[in-house]
Amino acid sequence: MSINSKIEWTEATWNPVTGCDRISRGCDNCYALTLASRLKSMGAQKYQSDGNPSTSGPGFGVALHPQALDQPKRWRSPRVVFVNSMSDLFHAKVPLGFIRDVFQVMEDTPRHTYQVLTKRPRRALRLAGKLDWPRNLWVGCSVEDMSVVHRAKDLSQLPAAVKFLSCEPLLGPLPNLDLAAIDWIIVGGESGVGCRPMRPHWVVEIRDGCQSAGVPFFFKQWGGRTAKSGGRLLEGRTWDEMPPRVVVNETGSTSRQERCSFSAGSAS
Repeated sequence: MSINSKIEWTEATWNPVTGCDRISRGCDNCYALTLASRLKSMGAQKYQSDGNPSTSGPGFGVALHPQALDQPKRWRSPRVVFVNSMSDLFHAKVPLGFIRDVFQVMEDTPRHTYQVLTKRPRRALRLAGKLDWPRNLWVGCSVEDMSVVHRAKDLSQLPAAVKFLSCEPLLGPLPNLDLAAIDWIIVGGESGVGCRPMRPHWVVEIRDGCQSAGVPFFFKQWGGRTAKSGGRLLEGRTWDEMPPRVVVNETGSTSRQERCSFSAGSAS
């Protein structure tokens, strides 16, 4: 599988862990669960472990892939890397030792910027003092509606270089969202069979809050039958704002780019 990504806010994916379990409404139509089942039927080695049918599914049992750890070391040019697009690094079944191994790869490849997205920031917070946090690591959590807004508070206490919220799929309004410790917000509607609609005023409210707080705002999609169905325009324009990227050189010195700027790749 190609490591290039169609996801608008990243360049590449890296999956040293695969598999997960549904834990909230945002997981109901999980793209990764559906894709894992297809990959299992195709014989993909990483997706032969089945998860609990009530929370997971075929090919989506949590599995560690130590053989994938060195993959980013072979990428010579800098990339923005989405870590575990097919899992959650802070899932309870991922041992602390393996999380440390993943963090060490990030530390050893400072030319890359790593994005970890979790629905389990509370576990990340419990483990925070036992981990060495690389300067090139961004950590985000999913906040799809008010029932899980508490995740943002846990995230805000993590020692990550950049902390971001992924409000995708956005399933309800998020009024008075506290952005004091948040560096970036992504918003997107659900896509695929059975997708749930996203109301424009939910998006506008978050966008306006970001503008007031000086937080970069990225609008990914309206969603629909396909990811591209509704397009990406919000009030007549695209919103591709991202935080500045701190580039850590091999010598340990840092430089700062005004923002990440790239075009998504051609394959996921």
